[in-house]
Amino acid sequence: MRILLVEDEAELAATLRTALERERFVVDHADRIGIAEEAVRSAPYDLVLLDRTLPDGDGLSLIPALRISCPGMPVIVLTARGAIADRVDGLDGGADDYLVKPFALEEMLARIRALRRRPAELEVEQIHVGALVYDPANDEATVEGVRLPLIRREMLVLAALVRRRGRTVLREALEQAVYGFDDEVQSNTLDSHVSRLRRKLGEAGAKVEIHAIRGVGYLLRAAT
Repeated sequence: MRILLVEDEAELAATLRTALERERFVVDHADRIGIAEEAVRSAPYDLVLLDRTLPDGDGLSLIPALRISCPGMPVIVLTARGAIADRVDGLDGGADDYLVKPFALEEMLARIRALRRRPAELEVEQIHVGALVYDPANDEATVEGVRLPLIRREMLVLAALVRRRGRTVLREALEQAVYGFDDEVQSNTLDSHVSRLRRKLGEAGAKVEIHAIRGVGYLLRAAT
């Protein structure tokens, strides 16, 4: 899951980013509306955490552009403006949720999980490939009921591949799913993640194969 964090308070942004990455999210950070607008034009996001009071205006003004770029994408407003009128303005302005600062990180994460569950009813609840079962609502992969011990980036690679099972996923698309635009990515880093993921799937008896399409990307399918 890729999240755009729009927050101009550097210390708070760093704290939120650490907490989100600990939950295996990919996080891009923008401290201004203009930078956020550029971000949504260049990458697909699953959710936006949006401050209202930003150096170049009210964060609510970004929501129409978000809806055009990513229809249906959830937006949670994070702000110190907690008056009833402010909350009403935020929700009427297109926000899906409104969280007033200061807030507990646990509450923010719970609200993100709640929003993630909404579209899950419209999708296949679980994806089965070979003996592997991927649960998109909980971002969890299991083999015969045993959860796979995947680190964050391995899970992000698996999620991107399994959602397009049987089709080639371009390297660029995988890197976009796994890394934020501030991350430094070496040429062989993605291949290392795929190699470790392939090994763990094999050890777990997942009965899936990950094929490298030279110069193009990777493909995941049931083992033959």
